[in-house]
Amino acid sequence: MQKIELMAPAGNFESLQAALDNGADSVYFGVEQLNMRARASINFTLDDLPEIAQRCQEKNVRTYLTLNTIIYDHDLSIVKTLIQKAKDSNITAVIAMDQAVIMAAREIGMEVHISTQINITNIETVKFYAMFADTMVLSRELSLRQVKKITEQIEKEQVKGPSGNLVEIEIFGHGALCMAVSGKCYLSLHSHNSSANRGACKQNCRKKYTVIDQESGFEIELDNEYMMSPKDLCTIDILDQVADAGIKVLKIEGRGRAPEYVANVIKCYREAIDSLENNTFDKEKTISWMQELEKVYNRGFWNGYYLGQKLGEWSKGTGSHATQKKVYIGKGQHYFPKAQIGEFKIEAFDLSLGDTILVTGPTTGAKEVEVAQMLVNDEQLTKASKGDLVTIPLGFRIRPSDKLYKIVENKVEA
Repeated sequence: MQKIELMAPAGNFESLQAALDNGADSVYFGVEQLNMRARASINFTLDDLPEIAQRCQEKNVRTYLTLNTIIYDHDLSIVKTLIQKAKDSNITAVIAMDQAVIMAAREIGMEVHISTQINITNIETVKFYAMFADTMVLSRELSLRQVKKITEQIEKEQVKGPSGNLVEIEIFGHGALCMAVSGKCYLSLHSHNSSANRGACKQNCRKKYTVIDQESGFEIELDNEYMMSPKDLCTIDILDQVADAGIKVLKIEGRGRAPEYVANVIKCYREAIDSLENNTFDKEKTISWMQELEKVYNRGFWNGYYLGQKLGEWSKGTGSHATQKKVYIGKGQHYFPKAQIGEFKIEAFDLSLGDTILVTGPTTGAKEVEVAQMLVNDEQLTKASKGDLVTIPLGFRIRPSDKLYKIVENKVEA
């Protein structure tokens, strides 16, 4: 069983830092508009690439630039500029779907990873793309048995990429699933002239629908009105079977989600992967990890198609089923490094001793702590309200741009 690389999503610097702080082996991110989350996340700019590379290199974390949308002629010059800038900034690899992107990267010696949008489902397709790429993301609709057959054939036939090493297989391990085959969807394009395959999905599938017989007007009864919105993928409870399938990279979806989501999910999967390596992976731990994963944004969980399911499991409502939520209460003011104390201005709601707070920021990432002590306007009080200045002992530095949230229980409808 080979060591699994844990790949984290990064939609902004907060999420990037959260990934680095919680044990990611690699991160993937988009720049400007040519990625599949062009509108769902803030996205980085060309000028951010050197800082991304530097932060990650300091932690020995690999960096992957996503350029996996449909590409038109007018995009080609931008593509080449992006790839050249990525190479100059020491970004590790480009995740590509369009052959023009693949060739542009190969021409300058940039490592290429094949996106799931290519929909690789067999060993012969792997052999073809091995001429261009060292890592490939398989179709999300394969079972683990099918994945294992492909990885075994790679080993048996010694299928190697441009680096001369055996091709590495990557699969999605956690996060949002689309009802379309490996993300290739056209609903948003037809309804809003906004292409999901250009990173501008309008999320048609997440809405409530009814089915009506056009001849009689009879409305067909449905068990679930969210008939196109799959539950989120989760593999932490079957991670031993995932590892046995011979995959090299486990990809966490979520470039459009909050930094605390990245922190929570990466922390759980880091612990799970490490437990596999030291032979302490067991059912009791998976139950605990699942409870932690349920605290952040999710639509409910299932194992995807990995165990051989033919049909998806559909979410029962719109939005998140998270058992916790964050409530904005203020922002950072100052940090006293010798005393390791952070000062915050309360701008909304109350804060009390015993509350759990979340601090997020471009350099801070996403840090959660329980308030065991605090001074309110330089007095030792148990509660702070809007307008108060609060100081709290912290084991990490805060910045004036950091946001302060309170974590509260979230009532989820069954």
